[in-house]
Amino acid sequence: MNSYSATQAISPAIDRTKRYLFHPFKLGTYLKLSVVACLTEGGSSGFNSNFNLPSGNHTSPSFSSFPSFNLSSEVITLIVIGALALIALCIYLSYLICRLRFAYFHCLAHQTKEIRPGWRLYRTQGMRYFIASLIIGLIFLFVLVLVALPFVFGFYRLYLSDQAGEPFNVGIFLLLLLPCIGIVICLCLLAYAVNAVLHDFILPHMALENMRFTEAWAAVKPRIGAETGSFALYLLMRALVPMAAYIAVFIVMIIPLLIVVGILALSGVGIYTAFEGATGVIAFIGIFIEVVLGLIGLAFVLVLGFGLGGPIATWIRNYALLFYGGRYQALGDILSPPPPAPEVA
Repeated sequence: MNSYSATQAISPAIDRTKRYLFHPFKLGTYLKLSVVACLTEGGSSGFNSNFNLPSGNHTSPSFSSFPSFNLSSEVITLIVIGALALIALCIYLSYLICRLRFAYFHCLAHQTKEIRPGWRLYRTQGMRYFIASLIIGLIFLFVLVLVALPFVFGFYRLYLSDQAGEPFNVGIFLLLLLPCIGIVICLCLLAYAVNAVLHDFILPHMALENMRFTEAWAAVKPRIGAETGSFALYLLMRALVPMAAYIAVFIVMIIPLLIVVGILALSGVGIYTAFEGATGVIAFIGIFIEVVLGLIGLAFVLVLGFGLGGPIATWIRNYALLFYGGRYQALGDILSPPPPAPEVA
């Protein structure tokens, strides 16, 4: 197949996404594929930052304003057990997402809309990919802890000085905070690049050639080294184009979304007012209606989020397939099968 540059692959990926999701269009199939696409690409996630600036009085921040908690040993034990259960659940969900990544790769590469064949076909590869991802995640966590330790000790010394009644040193606080923010941003960019390399370049080798992670990385590394600029531009476009698409979707949908949310909110307020002060069966009916209304609102938000994010997440995967397919023959032959050889008389 043709070897697309990072910019040339944008338009063919859009066309491929439209054909896959909308020709023919079936709402149930579309929602199913959109959910899988959003889960495997993480398209519905985002970052929120809140900055609170002092106003009015000019008092400095103080650690002493933080609340203190006195927990019993039983409560601490329950917290630890809950945290361990949550970690186990997150690990299991990560494994399922790794399997879904292979399944959706199979769907888009072979233009099939059945998730189950790819889910069953790449069981072994999915486990290898999951273990490699888990090890890389632990390495990132270890690096994060090492980087964070000096800042933790610095903030802790500020806390001790504040507890001792000394004036809060805003200058030292900013000298600790600003480099910490910069390091977090760098680590996030590095994590994005590593995840893209894993998902877009290493996964196809593991799926199509049943390679182990180290073998797949050995196959990917020289390709990246030969076209470092092209791969760097690809990573940039892979982030910027979906970001622009999400912004455009948000601008288009903000007014209809506010209208629907307003209707649901007003309905909830009306029902609460109507049943306020009720007792017995009447109060139970009011609570039941409020719960149903809340579930309807939650379902609407989920369907809208997955429905709008699905095409963008699918475009990311098609973009990766088309870009890397021109540099990896086994993948390129699936995306654009070569013409059959002429028959020999």
